[in-house]
Amino acid sequence: MIRYTLSCDNGHDFEGWFSSSDDFDRQVERKLVSCPSCNSTSVAKQLMAPSVATARKKETTRAVIMDQAQKETVAKIRELVKSVRENAEDVGERFPEEARKIHYGEAEERGLIGKATAEEAVALLEEGIAVAPLPILPDEVN
Repeated sequence: MIRYTLSCDNGHDFEGWFSSSDDFDRQVERKLVSCPSCNSTSVAKQLMAPSVATARKKETTRAVIMDQAQKETVAKIRELVKSVRENAEDVGERFPEEARKIHYGEAEERGLIGKATAEEAVALLEEGIAVAPLPILPDEVN
């Protein structure tokens, strides 16, 4: 989203948010942008200082962009990851070894979580052992 400082032909200043510069131009051309003070549709962009990205500004932008559907999806994924962690044995670095034992019937079947290198994960998959990484999700956005 782009925020423009705008003014009307009566000298009123106000702000407007647009998806792009072209979006602003199209809306002004169709007289869809009007001054909130006098309803004039004769509107122009004003000179603005450049926007400097800061960590706080990036967080705010991310919060605005993440719509409700995305928030719900992330919440569901969080629940899934929590459930997997609660219902699996964390075997840490022994994950490849324990996964093989279960696959080849040398150990009781159970849910496992742990650590494996990319090479170890590929080797397990090549042996027909189903493995998948747990997603690492961004911190909660309010």
